[in-house]
Amino acid sequence: MIFAIQEINRDEMLLPNIKLGFQIYDTCATHTQSLRSALALTSGKNEQISDQDCKGFSPIPVIVGDSGSTQSMIIQRTLGAFRIPLVSYFASCACLSHRNEFPAFFRTMPSDAHQAQGVAQLVKRFGWTWVGSIAGDDDYGHNGIQAFSDAVRRLGVCIAFTEVIPKVLSRQKILQITETIKTSTAKVIVMFAIEGDAYPLIREVVRQNLTGRQWIASEAWVTSALIATKENFLTLSGTIGFAIHKAEIPGLRNFLLQVHPFKSPNNLFVRELWETLFKCSFETSGTSKGIDTSKVPHGQCTGLEDLNNTYSIYSDVSELRVSYNVYKAIYTIAHALHNLNSCKNGTGPLPNNTCANIFNFKPWQLLHYLKEVRYTTKLGEEIYFDENGDPLASYDIINWHKNADGSVKYVQVGSFHATPSLGHELLINEENIIWHNNQITSPPSVCADSCPRGTRKAIRRGQPLCCFDCLPCSDGEISNDTDSLNCIPCALEDWSNLHRNQCISKDIEFLSFEEAMGITLTSMSMLGTASTVSVAGVLWYYRKTPIVRANNSELSFLLLFSLMLCFLCSLNFIGQPSVWSCKLRHTLFGVSFVLCISCVLAKTLVVLMAFRATLPNNNILKWFGTVQQLLSVLACTIVQGVICVAWLLMSSPFPVKQTKYYNEKIIFECDLGSVTAFCCVLGYIGLLSFVSFVLAFLARRLPDNFNEAKFITFSMLIFCAVWLTFIPAYISSPGKYSVAVEIFAILASSFGLLICIFAPKCYIILFKPETNTKKHLMNKSGQFKTYQ
Repeated sequence: MIFAIQEINRDEMLLPNIKLGFQIYDTCATHTQSLRSALALTSGKNEQISDQDCKGFSPIPVIVGDSGSTQSMIIQRTLGAFRIPLVSYFASCACLSHRNEFPAFFRTMPSDAHQAQGVAQLVKRFGWTWVGSIAGDDDYGHNGIQAFSDAVRRLGVCIAFTEVIPKVLSRQKILQITETIKTSTAKVIVMFAIEGDAYPLIREVVRQNLTGRQWIASEAWVTSALIATKENFLTLSGTIGFAIHKAEIPGLRNFLLQVHPFKSPNNLFVRELWETLFKCSFETSGTSKGIDTSKVPHGQCTGLEDLNNTYSIYSDVSELRVSYNVYKAIYTIAHALHNLNSCKNGTGPLPNNTCANIFNFKPWQLLHYLKEVRYTTKLGEEIYFDENGDPLASYDIINWHKNADGSVKYVQVGSFHATPSLGHELLINEENIIWHNNQITSPPSVCADSCPRGTRKAIRRGQPLCCFDCLPCSDGEISNDTDSLNCIPCALEDWSNLHRNQCISKDIEFLSFEEAMGITLTSMSMLGTASTVSVAGVLWYYRKTPIVRANNSELSFLLLFSLMLCFLCSLNFIGQPSVWSCKLRHTLFGVSFVLCISCVLAKTLVVLMAFRATLPNNNILKWFGTVQQLLSVLACTIVQGVICVAWLLMSSPFPVKQTKYYNEKIIFECDLGSVTAFCCVLGYIGLLSFVSFVLAFLARRLPDNFNEAKFITFSMLIFCAVWLTFIPAYISSPGKYSVAVEIFAILASSFGLLICIFAPKCYIILFKPETNTKKHLMNKSGQFKTYQ
């Protein structure tokens, strides 16, 4: 501060012919002393300071300070009503930006609102979602950690714990905070506290050798020489934090080197500094005021000691951060005074646009120019205040490295800027960061590991949002991002893969010719067709034999033709459904079976009529000859044909992809269209079958060497049993299995008819030719005998 004032007083351009004066008070970082000092400055009454050469000047019009946020708030609440400006160089609490409450407060220190945003972005940048927080018990600590907590919560980060370091040192409280740090699973700890508050906790953490934590420091202690020591580095290695933007002030080091106790014999601070640096004493009695002579073994100070040969944080100008803020505060006031002095009547802030007199102005008049001040420093930085009295926020991001001698080296690894146009901009060079325990990769700090793709978060009851379990997505749902809150259902024709991270097309299932079931049914169908053709060939070859002629050969060949259609129509049920295959499979099946059953019914009627024709005076058989038999079969078949045509015209079957049976696959099948029409088709077949069964059953005991009615009875019994069993099996079998059941019913009933009706005939024709004679079929007396 003294250096800046002297530099301004030598400047011929800034405040020419005007010298600035000052008074300096040590507030000892206490509330009462801060208020006492401020009142002493503004009232002009101070018993501790002798009269100055500036006698006759008005009381102090502006105060530089205080360094603490709470102290600044107390001073402003007291002096703000008098519009006495207060320009602080280190008070960073965001609460001081409330203009209505603190109308005359300015600062060259950025508001903690920006720092909290920056720390929150830093936490988010490295994926830390579970962090601990510690605050000093003052406005700086409480408001800073609250702003940080609010910011990170909006970014999805959870606070594992929040502890407050008491102002009145309490060993028990320090131990309790240390125990919280030790037991918490959070590996990243953010601490907003001034150096004096942070030191007792850090000392206890170091004493207990509590390593493995990544400390995030606020600007109040990140460059603290008291904390950043060799002894603490093992515990605090890799500390990263936000620091005030530093600058190298030209000429300051030379100014500091000129400090000498013999040049300022009444300056107790200089004397104590000298005695501490060179371990000497100015007192010959052995006791120097303010210093323990037990620590000065080299005797009396001579004044020949050289500051150039001694390192001290007081003479080190490489880390000027807070000092640079003081420098800017003094120059800001000087520029405001310069603008006040440069005012021309007609443009001033006073009534009638008059200007204030720099030798006799009021604090509120200087307040006006402080609000409007805007200038560029010698280092090229533009200085101005926003509507809240805050400067443009800019921070250096500092990382603690280790020097060769074991001391702490502050390495800038990034920066953070808050600009009106770009907002908050965080720039980090991750390659230059060394984390705790000398790691080169950022340490994890999460309450729960990230949920991989294919799972979703499930919040644990009673715990923060960052504490969760990872539950796998349900069947048919996926999550293709980590930490998904919900699983996304797949489209209707898709299904989730095994890992639940991708939707894949469902398998389309239908009864194909390539699978085992399809091959088996196809083989059975071809076998039935071949058997039918073989039987037809045998009967055709032996068509003139009595057993073929006696059993109505025309109907037999028509029946064999219909059976061949029945065997072949089953092939239409196999393969991928199409529009035409769906329309044909049930209609061909219905017509083929009605044709078959109609032939069986006609043969049964022929047997009954033939028996009646043998009775005296009964010539009914001539009215039911071959033509009438074929016409009856045609008439019965036409009825089924009409039903099928009506079915196709009103609501024909169509191919459909069903997903109601299975979730993981699509059933490609033929929808019946009209269930009523399908029931009519089956019902008509059932009616003809039932009539045929009843008539055959009635004719089963008619005397004949070869009673065909008996075999028709067996065939109809098998036919009805198969189709009665088919109905519940068809309804309960989903997908391709319902198709297989229907094919099986077709083949089984067709084989039943073929075997029961034609196998006995072929057996006699091929293996018992001696019985295939008219003589054997009739005895000489004309009476029938039963064929064994």
